[in-house]
Amino acid sequence: MIFGVRGTIISKTGDRVIVATAGGVSYEIAVPFGVLENLPPEGTDVALTTVLVVREDGWALYGFDQEHERDVFQRLLGATGVGPRLALALVSTLGGARVVRSIKERDLAALCTVPGIGKKTAERMVLELKDRLGDIVVPGVKAAASAPAEQAVQALVNLGYSPTEADRAVRTVLSRDEPTEPVDLIRGALQLLTQPE
Repeated sequence: MIFGVRGTIISKTGDRVIVATAGGVSYEIAVPFGVLENLPPEGTDVALTTVLVVREDGWALYGFDQEHERDVFQRLLGATGVGPRLALALVSTLGGARVVRSIKERDLAALCTVPGIGKKTAERMVLELKDRLGDIVVPGVKAAASAPAEQAVQALVNLGYSPTEADRAVRTVLSRDEPTEPVDLIRGALQLLTQPE
């Protein structure tokens, strides 16, 4: 198994990155949107943890910049009807931490925001995986702050932001150690989301 790849970024396109290692081997790695967004520019060194998926029609390498997202991806592959593309779409759309929370809390609405996931697939995932995600350590938000954070994320999603955008903005506000009431989180996240780039 290829557990990780370290090398220089040659190109980034779509949901894939090509990394050339010091040994002269280049790997094409499919990555979640959040990872692609956070990668440094081409020509820069990078290290990704990976999962090698071997199927009848070929081999594919999936890369992550955080171990918990790799672990979530691997667990998702254990659910009936969830292949690597759908698992990658889940991690891309919701992020690893939100996937875990959505499954544990039976948040079918959040799971159904992922392209390719309907109510039946979401219900099956919850049924098959809810008891198999307990050992995954998700860094970030303190437990006491999770309820206000979830409320803030849901409010932002209701305003039309994607779950990924909303979650990222709320996590950024939480990292500042400011008040964690939902209204404060929403206000701070909206300031981030509406800033001109």
